[in-house]
Amino acid sequence: MTYVAGVDFGTSGARIMVLDGNQALIHQGRIRFGAVASMDLPRQWQETLQALIRDVPTVVRRAIGAIAINGTSGTVLLCDRAGHPLTAPLPYNDNRGQSILPQLRELAPDHSPVLSATSSLAKLLWWQANLPTAIWQQARYCLHQADWLAAQLHGQWGLSDYHNALKIGYDGGELTYPDWLQALPAAPLLPQVLVPGTIVGPVSASAVQRYGLNPNCRVHAGTTDSIAAFIASGATQPGEAVTSLGSTLVLKLLSKTRVEERSLGIYSHRFGDLWLVGGASNTGGAVLNGFFTEAESVRLSPNIDPAVPSGLDYYPLLTPGERFPINDPTYPPRLEPRPEHPQDFLYGMLEGMARIEAAGYQQLQALGASGLTRVITAGGGAQNPTWMAIRQRCLPVPVSRAEQGEAAFGTARLAQMGGE
Repeated sequence: MTYVAGVDFGTSGARIMVLDGNQALIHQGRIRFGAVASMDLPRQWQETLQALIRDVPTVVRRAIGAIAINGTSGTVLLCDRAGHPLTAPLPYNDNRGQSILPQLRELAPDHSPVLSATSSLAKLLWWQANLPTAIWQQARYCLHQADWLAAQLHGQWGLSDYHNALKIGYDGGELTYPDWLQALPAAPLLPQVLVPGTIVGPVSASAVQRYGLNPNCRVHAGTTDSIAAFIASGATQPGEAVTSLGSTLVLKLLSKTRVEERSLGIYSHRFGDLWLVGGASNTGGAVLNGFFTEAESVRLSPNIDPAVPSGLDYYPLLTPGERFPINDPTYPPRLEPRPEHPQDFLYGMLEGMARIEAAGYQQLQALGASGLTRVITAGGGAQNPTWMAIRQRCLPVPVSRAEQGEAAFGTARLAQMGGE
């Protein structure tokens, strides 16, 4: 029996799932991240990957024939020729690239997803402009989180996939980097881009020793966490959408047409012969966790009547800055007035997030994406029935919970399919 494994690296932890040939779950494991200094993040990721794989029972681990990894979109590392990070990684929501936007606007077309303060390319150009020359001269690769972790297994540096590479400027329509990007001095640091799910190669000899994998195990090109969740949902038809209710709120609508609208934070990922149109908001579970523990959310949610509007006009954010459906790095949180009762405050936040989700889907369709037919829900927030009911009131199509919403499951499916 040969198995396939998918590894999901999110913002709060990592998970592994191992499937058999019928996509039945054979093993799963999860590790939550502890607080570490930003410069120590790569070591934490590496140790987490090792622990996840090593915790798979030996008989199962040695039967894994294919493995792929997803990571948070837009989280990048600047590495030397041996893949060693030269600086702390910059996470998906780091907006220091705002200072680079005037330069980027002179280079990139108006619709390009790189025209965001949090894009991978903005971060790369920020490094170029701000790092000491001695450090910058050592740089050889700009890699996304999933790229760097996969290289721990296959040992080939400088490889990415066209899902992760979208925000560094890769054109999924033409399947190449555009001319304006290739002309930049930083272009030699851009990764070589593969189709998600394609075979990169076998695990390296050192990875066999470190992780205990079968030397015949193939490493496949990965994807982003939100697209992995989409794949896990089983959505296959234009008009079907997946909302990922994780640390952030991510919308993906499967469409026959490609939609790009930088001013609204909307972009399209190539998905076989179709397009995944959508965007990611900074609202979501991380905002809820800033005010309520998970236990408090579970306790308070049943006290909410989702059929009666809260009367509150919230835009829940932890700090100023939004990506979608409003693309404004200075957009302020709106969480006032604060009600006396905690469940009313929670209700206002959940309802505010549902309105953001509905506005996002309305914008996608108004700009030409395929008409919305149903919304499948993935992520931890899908386990909250009150939030599901609030969202059903705000959305005009059926809302359901994904039978499999875990990004690790979708990543395993991606490797199993050999490409989306």
